[in-house]
Amino acid sequence: MTLMPGVRGLLGLHRMPVPAFSRFVSSPVHLTSVCLPRGLCTITPNVSHSKPSVGPENESLLESLTFMGVDVKMVRQRQPGVLRKVITNEQGLAHFLHSKGASRKVVAGIISRYPRAITRSGEHLEQRWAMWRSVFKSDSEIVSILDRSPESFFRSSDNDNLEKNIVFLGSLGLNAKDLHRLLTTAPRTFSNSVELNRQMVEFLEDVCAELGGEDPGQFAKAVISRNLYILIRSTKRVKANIDFIKVSFKMSDLELLALLQGAGAEILDLSNEYLKRNLKRLQEKLVSLGCRKVDVKKLIVCYPTVLFIGPDTLSSKLDCLLKGGITMKQILEKPKVLEYSTQNITGRLEELHKLRYDFEKNGINILDSSRKRFDAKLERLALSSEE
Repeated sequence: MTLMPGVRGLLGLHRMPVPAFSRFVSSPVHLTSVCLPRGLCTITPNVSHSKPSVGPENESLLESLTFMGVDVKMVRQRQPGVLRKVITNEQGLAHFLHSKGASRKVVAGIISRYPRAITRSGEHLEQRWAMWRSVFKSDSEIVSILDRSPESFFRSSDNDNLEKNIVFLGSLGLNAKDLHRLLTTAPRTFSNSVELNRQMVEFLEDVCAELGGEDPGQFAKAVISRNLYILIRSTKRVKANIDFIKVSFKMSDLELLALLQGAGAEILDLSNEYLKRNLKRLQEKLVSLGCRKVDVKKLIVCYPTVLFIGPDTLSSKLDCLLKGGITMKQILEKPKVLEYSTQNITGRLEELHKLRYDFEKNGINILDSSRKRFDAKLERLALSSEE
């Protein structure tokens, strides 16, 4: 098995000495309980139904966090229990992140949004950072990710499980870019046990084999690469969606196989009820606009992510396009135009109508372009109309 550069070094990580924590407590006193026969005891029932009292916040910790620029109010909203802990490592965490290039502001932001980060030991931080560096190119790249999404790094405290998952997912043929995207977009994948992730992979391989696919391993890799959330969903949900799609559109095995390892992979993690409701509303809307069932199937096959769009939002976009002179046939041929917001579509249509743009003659590709390209096209159109 050939692994990515850096993954081989994971198993050789050395245990680092644990730096001192910011606060210490004395060893607890051990008490010896005396057990009496039940008949000699009188148990007074607890008639109080009040909630157990919550311990006070650690004043020393509050002072420390405030001095560091942490938003204590946000900490109370997100993970208030952290403020009652006696042993924390906020200073050690700050020193560690500073050594990796994080500014004081970035460190404060990380702790504010994911307070539990201050409970991680220096040893844990060193090990986890080394594992992430086997996937990412530089310390600054990791710092940038932590600044945007601290949960992706600090959520799990199980470094051994992270290591095993990186090795396992690398063995599937997922490259460093794929692992990069998984760590930043679906970090819960690495909190799963390796066995749970393996179950989904084996399920996808079985689906491929049942549909007549020739390379189950490549199929599983393709689905995971296209849908980063698939590994944190249940096989039951994914199976229900596959069965629903096949029955709804009366697809052959080969048609379904092609859809699933292509753009269709992106809808497999949706809630089955959400998928059914959106498809039903989509069919009703398209039929009301004169489309046939075959048109609906064509749209789903070409642009399955249309099922992500809420029914009301989709209806609004379609009405906007049709009102602006776009035909249903054009929308079905270029469905990616539906990715843009109703406000965006409306604004572009207004600008193009001012220039008397002929959609029937020129098509609607101009609507499916970046803002920069759209503005450049408008300038050329404006110049040509002045000549």
